[in-house]
Amino acid sequence: MAKSDPSAAGGITIDRFSVVLVAVAATLWASDAYFRNQLIGHLTPTQIVVAEDALITLFLLPILVRSAHELRHLGWRGWLAVGIIAVGAQSLATILFTASFQEAATYQVFAETFVLQQTQPIIAILLAWIILGERRRPWFWPALIVAMAGVYLVVFAQDPTAPVSALQNGRVQVGLLALGAAVLWASGTVLGRFALGTISFWSMTSLRFTLALPFLVAVVLVQYGLGAFSHYQFTDFVPNLLAIALVPGLLALLLYYRALSRTPASLATIAEMAYPVAATFIASAPPPWGFNQPIYAVQLVGTALLIGVIVFLNLTKERAAEVSQAALKLAES
Repeated sequence: MAKSDPSAAGGITIDRFSVVLVAVAATLWASDAYFRNQLIGHLTPTQIVVAEDALITLFLLPILVRSAHELRHLGWRGWLAVGIIAVGAQSLATILFTASFQEAATYQVFAETFVLQQTQPIIAILLAWIILGERRRPWFWPALIVAMAGVYLVVFAQDPTAPVSALQNGRVQVGLLALGAAVLWASGTVLGRFALGTISFWSMTSLRFTLALPFLVAVVLVQYGLGAFSHYQFTDFVPNLLAIALVPGLLALLLYYRALSRTPASLATIAEMAYPVAATFIASAPPPWGFNQPIYAVQLVGTALLIGVIVFLNLTKERAAEVSQAALKLAES
């Protein structure tokens, strides 16, 4: 059975601080805003995502070829898990969230999108219980509540009652699209943990981007036709698309899957909540990198709460978080 090498990528250190490093990876995801803002208006979100995916696939394809011998350990359930991650978490979730945000802009109910997207940890914990057999200790649930409260304080600092009014005046389509994205991203965490029981984090990262690419190309062709690929300019790739591919894409996902290989999915999903917090603070940067959003004292409190929970979970997690034997048998069958 192929397993990720505990000595790789600073193995012992990464295993010891795996929950914290999942949060670091999630923070790196948010850094794409610095570069993505330079492309918005010239390229659509789908065109940006497909170019990013193509660049990362180019970098990882030699690694995937070299580690091809691992793939026979996946089994049909493992391949199904990886396929759902590639098409769902990597591709479709981003499209659904973008569509929800655009629909919300029409009716000025942005808070509905953000609050429903924050159901992702709850969905991931439920899926981890069903698919991976993860069981958490009693103190986990208060920690989850504190973490979610911290994120709420950061995201809705300007108007804490915004989600209530947004849901009261909500649009069904906005909510369904946001929930769909949350389900797919949550399943990506759990199914990624499942697949990492039989393949290395290198192979997992490579498969995520490689399998997503044909789907994303098809989406672009359906939406815009062949002419969509004529809109790219050299200045789009250097430095912006290249930076998106290397930092929030390749580096972040390699670190994420390496850390996830030693982290229960139900803990990793809380650490991933660092993403909306980091994105909120990045938005405070001046244009063209951010939107000059003000920083409120309550956001610092919320950030401190989330960091405290992540450190606490890292200190109290199991010494070696292995995928359950039942899940491994399912993957091999």
